[in-house]
Amino acid sequence: MYDERLAEFSRARLDGRPVPDDLRVLLVAQWDGRTDFSRLLDLDFFEAQELHPLLDTSYLSEKELADPEMQAANAGAAEMATYVKLVAKGGKGWIGYWLHPDEPTVPAWRLVELDTEFTFWSLVGLTLTEGSAAERASYQQDEPDERIAFTRLAARLAELGLPLSTTDYDALDDTEYRVDPEKLMEELIEAEREKRGLR
Repeated sequence: MYDERLAEFSRARLDGRPVPDDLRVLLVAQWDGRTDFSRLLDLDFFEAQELHPLLDTSYLSEKELADPEMQAANAGAAEMATYVKLVAKGGKGWIGYWLHPDEPTVPAWRLVELDTEFTFWSLVGLTLTEGSAAERASYQQDEPDERIAFTRLAARLAELGLPLSTTDYDALDDTEYRVDPEKLMEELIEAEREKRGLR
């Protein structure tokens, strides 16, 4: 049953790419009704059929949808969705993977966050779990030091069977993107504007 659901999730959310190991563990735990991981990380994983936020225009009026500027923005966002593979709601909005073909996939897929204003943010860490834990640690109200909060959260995740590569916040991978998502989004929208004679 889980293999079928993972395959469906992979086709819908990750364009058929293999589901990374830590994401597989988190998804199976959620489908089993074990919400410990998602509660600790403040994540709500997508169902396979949910619409990608960059493709969702349901909140726009008919007038807005007919506006050439909005059409250019929507077309640019749709192209971005081919590189931005969001898998969960959490953090500032949604989190997932930045899979532009110019980004290295070794040692791991790059992480990305999209906020509710459609601004892109990088996440530190080599796995979705590490990125989510680092993000969560920065918002812990009972422990204002994100380094201490991260170490405690990493220990708790390890107890639940999901050890991180490090318990040291400062040791998390923070390699910069080769292709900046925010800049690319602007370029794609501008190219769509040019196609429509809006420049």
